[in-house]
Amino acid sequence: MAEYSVISDRTEFENAAHALADGSGPVAVDVERASGFRYSQRAYLVQVFRRDAGVFLFDPPAIGDFAPLQEAIGDQEWVFHAASQDLPSLRELELSPARIFDTELASRLLGSDGFGLAAVVEHALGISLAKAHSAADWSTRPLPDPWLEYAALDVLHLVDVRDVLVDELIKAHKADIADEEFAATLSRPPKPPREEPWRRLSGLHKVRGARQLAVARELWTAREEYAQHIDVSPGRLVPDRSLLAAIVAAPQSKQALAGLKEFNGRASRTQLDRWWSAIERGRTTEDLPRERVPSDSLPPPRSWADRNPEADLRLKAARPVVEALAEGLHMPTENLLTPDHLRRVAWDPPALTAEAIGEALSGLGARAWQVAHTAQKIADAFVEGPQIESDAVEDAS
Repeated sequence: MAEYSVISDRTEFENAAHALADGSGPVAVDVERASGFRYSQRAYLVQVFRRDAGVFLFDPPAIGDFAPLQEAIGDQEWVFHAASQDLPSLRELELSPARIFDTELASRLLGSDGFGLAAVVEHALGISLAKAHSAADWSTRPLPDPWLEYAALDVLHLVDVRDVLVDELIKAHKADIADEEFAATLSRPPKPPREEPWRRLSGLHKVRGARQLAVARELWTAREEYAQHIDVSPGRLVPDRSLLAAIVAAPQSKQALAGLKEFNGRASRTQLDRWWSAIERGRTTEDLPRERVPSDSLPPPRSWADRNPEADLRLKAARPVVEALAEGLHMPTENLLTPDHLRRVAWDPPALTAEAIGEALSGLGARAWQVAHTAQKIADAFVEGPQIESDAVEDAS
């Protein structure tokens, strides 16, 4: 097993940045977080590899300012596996690539059998990777040697994989499609924060009435604020199921809350005053939440036949057409067209022409290549599908 060390010293970091600047070709980059352990999604390890430079493992909390690394590699192509997962954490460090190559996304466009890093490396290079520490607490210090080996392997082969996939994309006439997808990934804005994030509480549908919802909101908020303060994942303090149990049980005293066996977690008893205060706030506040929240989400397709029969016919006609197109292109259907985009144009279509359908898809975020492949076929299906159904009804009568 190769030996790797984490760079936390400023001078050593700047020397590494110089070495990477003197390397050649694209730069492989990966990030390890502590999801499920820490509140934040900050990077606790940044791995970088470049030919003629080697692998470097950086400790973000200790280093702080990453400007020398950005200056060293910022104008190069950065190679990721599943870039959308790592870009937000890197941007927190003010590390931002000018252009990217995503081996996971490229593998999807090529219709590979597996899209995980181990499967992609196996396909491209015939090398087997052990994925043993992906869910580890990367905020641990010092990091164990086996974890460092795992982290290094995440970038060590990535540039070689990239080269293989570039050739495959060119042979499959998908290089331009991949470039469009990579650019879209890089330019995609972050999701706006939810207006009422407490409504993400698992099992909230079991809570009845505005007053109980207020209790749920206050408990969720108290947990969130404490989790952020001590940088611990909220679910490790008190799981959602425990918060829900306390809401439904409606204990009449702090002692009753303490005696509720379903109310557990590492902070359920040590922070009992915090949770009881939240319950009391929910029971006394005049700021009651809405019981029903307007949503722009569509109804589940299984209900369309009753709620919007024409949309149901359009979707049933167009979905197999898009699936067949994806099969012909040797890629997953969701990479050819986001399923929600198809559902939305089926539910409330513009004029049933390729141009109008294409404009609607573009407005939803579809890329030009996706529109070019699907708009005409979807328009045809929207016209022909309901007509076929109408003819069938007439024949039956």
